[in-house]
Amino acid sequence: MLGDCKTSEVEAFTTEYLEKTVEPCDWQAIWHTDVFDVLVEVADVDCKELKAKVELECETRGCDLTEEAMKLLLEATLHKVPLLELSVVYDESDFDQTALALEHLRFFYEHIWRKWDEEDEDDDFDYFVRCVEPRLRLYYDILEDRVPAGLEAEYHSTLALCSERFQEFSSLRSGLDIDSESEQDNVSMVEGLRLYEQLEALKRKLRIIENPLLRYVLGYKVNSGQQSYRAKGPRPAGGRVLHLVSALSTVHQLQSLITDKLMPHYSSEEFEVQFHSDPVLAVSACYEGDVVIVCPGLYSITSSISIVDSIEVEGYGLADEVVIEKRNKGDTFVESTGANVKLSNLKFVQRDAVEGILCVRQGKLEMENCVMQCETTGVIVRSAAQLCMNMCDLYGSKGAGVEINPGSVCSLVGNGIHHCKEGILIKDFTDELDAMPKITMVNNMIHNNQGYGVISVKPGEATVEDLPAEPSAADEKEKESEDTRVQSEADIDDEDDDDEDVPAIVMEEECPAIKHDHSVPPDFTEGNDAIKQELVATSAKKHGLQLSRIKALGSMQADENLLSQKMFISIHGNQFEHNGEGSFGTFLY
Repeated sequence: MLGDCKTSEVEAFTTEYLEKTVEPCDWQAIWHTDVFDVLVEVADVDCKELKAKVELECETRGCDLTEEAMKLLLEATLHKVPLLELSVVYDESDFDQTALALEHLRFFYEHIWRKWDEEDEDDDFDYFVRCVEPRLRLYYDILEDRVPAGLEAEYHSTLALCSERFQEFSSLRSGLDIDSESEQDNVSMVEGLRLYEQLEALKRKLRIIENPLLRYVLGYKVNSGQQSYRAKGPRPAGGRVLHLVSALSTVHQLQSLITDKLMPHYSSEEFEVQFHSDPVLAVSACYEGDVVIVCPGLYSITSSISIVDSIEVEGYGLADEVVIEKRNKGDTFVESTGANVKLSNLKFVQRDAVEGILCVRQGKLEMENCVMQCETTGVIVRSAAQLCMNMCDLYGSKGAGVEINPGSVCSLVGNGIHHCKEGILIKDFTDELDAMPKITMVNNMIHNNQGYGVISVKPGEATVEDLPAEPSAADEKEKESEDTRVQSEADIDDEDDDDEDVPAIVMEEECPAIKHDHSVPPDFTEGNDAIKQELVATSAKKHGLQLSRIKALGSMQADENLLSQKMFISIHGNQFEHNGEGSFGTFLY
């Protein structure tokens, strides 16, 4: 229908398409409006005006209008009705192309075309590529539940507001007299400029959401990252409630639950008990200080678990016995914004997902002994949020297992992070608004990830050798000496090893304990000095064998100095094994 037309040519291309595909007369259609449906006979089609001349065929349906009233209505419109309001009636004649053309036309003007498109000053682009294709992709992403519900609502509300502002601006502009110097016209011009600026801002926001590359980087940050999450606070009547979630339990299981859990910890008069079969409903019913206990079983949900108050959600039994499975594509599995939230002994399983498995947007979240089977991204810690993740198992992420944003606090102790694209991704692009993240990593097992075990993302101006603090002259001299020693050891090892087919899976060492003091590396402890020196030499040798492979990655580089940066408050006892690109790397963008 549109071909390679420009914006100014949309009307002409549409007219040409309709002239080729729509029968000019002698076909029946339902004239459908919000008020009535009526059968009409089409006598003529005006493709340029997108109207058809019709004659009434029978009485109306769905309203109290009489046949006489309908005839008067048609006479008032000169028997012309919009093509967009006509639906072809099937008969044995071949009007399939006409019906299909009208459906294309209706879809285009309802979902793709914007009233302000024809006023775009830049008319030297392909309208389909610039406007139609991204809007079409967004439409089908929404149809297939591939867009978060919050972002979808934001898009539709922005589109409605933009249409309203455009109507106001057009009405004001049509009433202006450019040559007039009256005070009223001057006021109207100022108001027009204000409306124009609002309209342009709304159009930019729509373009961001429509662009699949910018949608989640910028659009969703506006929508979800800055939302106001309002906690309920304490229960108005006072007291606390224990929410018991169980789809089906035996008498023996209930007896064990009462004996082992309820009586020792929740037997005070402060607690009442409520029963639920759905964990989402249980969490939604919580007030500050409530506790949710999920009994063993498989719970399939379709909506997000949104935690806005300081509550505890605990699985009774082993994590693999208490499984919560989410099948809807559009939203994050678990979102936490409460001031102090605790999750324990739960297994989260994603099915057909497009959003991450868990996002800490604000407040503090403590996780212990949880299993996360990801399908898209893993755990995301937003700026100003805090995550304490202990003894958890995370795997299957197509992105990073844990994504740490500037200004956040993240403590990872005793976790397994494996079979992800990247193990831990640290966004190190701080500016005047964001502080450096604070990270603790102790006794984690990070292995079998496709890329790096830990990777830092930073602006391209920086280099992988850059440290947060400006090094002193003594530090520079010490660094040069260390680089020379490491390079010499790498050269010697390379002479002894002519095998060029060594795989890229290289870093398999335990991280030394690191404490920061003005960016000066800590001294090795006396007992482990020999072992750690050997690890440094081995790392340098394998790093040399990878240089050609790393160059092929472009701006992604191995970075042995990553763990010496100030963002790491404490890091020791971690193991990195069989990560595809190595243990530590930096991505420059």
